[in-house]
Amino acid sequence: MKAEHPPIYLYTDGSSRGNPGPGGWGVVLVCGELRKELSGGSASTTNNRMELTAVIEGLKAIRWKNATVHIWSDSSYVVNAIEKGWLEDWVANDFRDKQRKKKKNEELWREYLEYSRGFDLHFHWLKGHAGHPENERCDALAFAQATAYSSNSEAIK
Repeated sequence: MKAEHPPIYLYTDGSSRGNPGPGGWGVVLVCGELRKELSGGSASTTNNRMELTAVIEGLKAIRWKNATVHIWSDSSYVVNAIEKGWLEDWVANDFRDKQRKKKKNEELWREYLEYSRGFDLHFHWLKGHAGHPENERCDALAFAQATAYSSNSEAIK
């Protein structure tokens, strides 16, 4: 008999200083009493890329397949792409819109599809900068990474 795992709560946020510009992402994973924080960034990116990267990196960190994962994000772009079926349409149309223009971030969405397999995912939108502790922590992690990449890029100009 397979043991039941408790649900995993994946909180995410992304940040960029400029669009494009230096950016960062932050993740807080919570499962029962366990908590893990992750962050990273890029020297030149967009906010949407960092928001999506946070989700991908959070999923990569989960070791249980078939786990129930509740993903909390303040990114309408990410949540709506999943919940409103936009991603399914993009895949069906080879990541092209009705005018046949390529959709942005195709490689990240394909990576998301790869790492999301095998999970029972539930997306939830929450308002950013509204005092939610885990969202605020993700924001701080993402901002710190964006700032670090900004400082590094200014140092070598």
